[in-house]
Amino acid sequence: MTEATAAPSRARRHDPDRRDRIIDVTLDVVAELGVAGTTHRAIARAADVPLGSMTYHFANMDELLGLAFTRLANRIADRFEDRLGQAHNAQQVRDAVVELIMVDLADSPAEIVLTYELYTLAARRPALRSVTQAWMARSRTALQHHLDPQTARYIDALMEGISVHRALDPEPMGISDVRDAVDRVLRTPPASTPR
Repeated sequence: MTEATAAPSRARRHDPDRRDRIIDVTLDVVAELGVAGTTHRAIARAADVPLGSMTYHFANMDELLGLAFTRLANRIADRFEDRLGQAHNAQQVRDAVVELIMVDLADSPAEIVLTYELYTLAARRPALRSVTQAWMARSRTALQHHLDPQTARYIDALMEGISVHRALDPEPMGISDVRDAVDRVLRTPPASTPR
């Protein structure tokens, strides 16, 4: 075969952002189909990339899910840190925690679904727990700029619990109940340890 008669080579599509786009699209696919329904093929179709791109850029699905959920956790943690970073006194900290529960952690139905998918995945696959552990560490560190470590831990757990209830309860807690719960944790001194 001469150079003139050789089959033309397929033009390679220049796509420097492909890997990042795949990670972002993975979150969209998980939000729609759940982790159980998420496949390389579904992600490749949603990202408009060849199926081979999946194994070229990622060793396996766990690596891709870990990167995608890390991106989600960092996005939420950034907002968490921003809101708490604007608090300069005890009342502003209380207000920030209430706003995080009522607005930031409840603002996006897709993020709520993704958060619960992450929790389930981390419970089933210990290798992916590092994502949730790093997220909790960032949340607690942001709270510890204003609170002692133990109170920060209590508030972090309270926020997670109320967020779950607000997402799933047919009669979720309103803002006055959320304020009361936050105030009780922040104002109540620890009980003395029984001997």
